[in-house]
Amino acid sequence: MAVTAANATETVEAVFRIESARIIAGVARIVRDVGIAEELAQDALIAALEQWPESGVPDKPGAWLMATAKHRAIDLVRRKETYARKLAEVGRALEDVPPPDPAALDDPDGIDDDLLRLIFTACHPVLSPEARIALTLRLLGGLTTEEIARAFLASEGAVAQRIVRAKRSLAKAGVPFEVPYGEDRTARLSSVLEVIYLIFNEGYSATAGDDLVRPALCEDALRLARVLAGLMPKEPEVHGLAALLEFQASRIPARTGPDGAPVLLADQNRARWNRLLIHRGVEALHRAGHGPYALQAAIAACHARAVRYEDTDWGTITTLYDRLAALTPSPVVELNRAVAVSMAEGPAAALELVDALVADPALRDYHLLPSVRGDLLERLGRRAEARAEFERAASLTRNAPERRLLRERAERV
Repeated sequence: MAVTAANATETVEAVFRIESARIIAGVARIVRDVGIAEELAQDALIAALEQWPESGVPDKPGAWLMATAKHRAIDLVRRKETYARKLAEVGRALEDVPPPDPAALDDPDGIDDDLLRLIFTACHPVLSPEARIALTLRLLGGLTTEEIARAFLASEGAVAQRIVRAKRSLAKAGVPFEVPYGEDRTARLSSVLEVIYLIFNEGYSATAGDDLVRPALCEDALRLARVLAGLMPKEPEVHGLAALLEFQASRIPARTGPDGAPVLLADQNRARWNRLLIHRGVEALHRAGHGPYALQAAIAACHARAVRYEDTDWGTITTLYDRLAALTPSPVVELNRAVAVSMAEGPAAALELVDALVADPALRDYHLLPSVRGDLLERLGRRAEARAEFERAASLTRNAPERRLLRERAERV
């Protein structure tokens, strides 16, 4: 049945947003180049926009787009002078691939999923963290260049160049479109998890701009974490990251007030925390191991279990931070540990820990250091010093709502 051009366009765009990652992944397996794969996926999108208003929307629109993109990929390979060599390389990938053998799915080294290959390729360490984030959001998140630029407060031109350079770098380095094995997989997996974590964090607490939270980025990162957990069910730290993001995402509705102003954890209405996400976080945590993301998820779970802020088990949180600091020592972990110590043992004990971090060059321009120090000084009654710390924290942050909150705290002190 024929549909109007407007309806067909809406359908195409909706389907493509959902299926684009799988289409690109499926085509990349044939052409072995994510840049070319994305172009061919876009070609399939254009074909749908041209044909569906006349022929009607197919019963399986996602499969139609995939088949169209794969046929164009096959045509491209056949046009190349090296067709014979390419044909030998891809073999039966030029034809419809049968479902994988269920027995192979039980083999931790037998992963055969195009989407997983695409994740590992987009997050390859040959790219800078910024390039990995942009390429991942483009290929796997389905975001446009404009959307990525807006999310990270960068110019559209700069993001477009970053994505183009990333694709060229992958091609120049000859990065294979595959899931690595053994130790290589472990090393690469850490890069994949880091990219998803960074995307979520930018959405959860925006570095700069007029919004404290960008829920769309959190949703993209959470979806990627869930996909990865489904594709790699035997990797404990993948479940650790998924659990952490589920717990953190559950708090988003309560993190800002009606005017968009930040609401501190102690003041949040916990009835607004998403119980479904907390339940999903608990389930993922049961499958997690004892890695850094799993430990952070366990800390988040302590907050989720507390009906009131006063019920929080700060002793357990401090112990978990001790383990996290031993596993992945960093000044940021030590600062977070100091906050837990302040609640478990008092502000004086925590201030000693924070003062030991003041000279750390990694925290020189980190606004949360003077913010935490100001809070401890206020609780100790050292109001003038606290005010100065809040003012310094406000001068360091580039996020407008956070800056207003810190200035208000300085004025109240």
